[in-house]
Amino acid sequence: MDIQALLKALPHRYPFMMIDRIIEIDGDNSAIGIKNVTINEPQFQGHFPNAPVMPGVLMIEGMAQTAGAICVHASADGAAPKLVYFMTIDKVKFRKPVGPGDVVEYHVRKLKKRANMWWFEATAIVSGIKVAEAELSAMLVNA
Repeated sequence: MDIQALLKALPHRYPFMMIDRIIEIDGDNSAIGIKNVTINEPQFQGHFPNAPVMPGVLMIEGMAQTAGAICVHASADGAAPKLVYFMTIDKVKFRKPVGPGDVVEYHVRKLKKRANMWWFEATAIVSGIKVAEAELSAMLVNA
């Protein structure tokens, strides 16, 4: 999914779109989302001006948006667009700072699905190194 497909699938827009594309998607099982971190993003004006660090909460949002793309992609049946609500987050760990120039890969894998609820495990990786991880859940609703 390129950025145009993501903009059709997800309601997020700049400055809150935290993924640039999906480079791999396996049905409703897994996906890899990509975020190219650049210095001109608004969060770096204050986090932190002399040592820019990607806020952890925005990496979690990137994981959630990648998971949301899995949900919407798996339910694309020609019906009205669906919305994905981020419901829970557990077992979050931040391991290394991420900054401008980094390319973050969000590896997201479905743990289970029941009715309109989905549970995922997610890992953020930069240059082959795990920088963050979490478990999250989402709920798919009709728009």
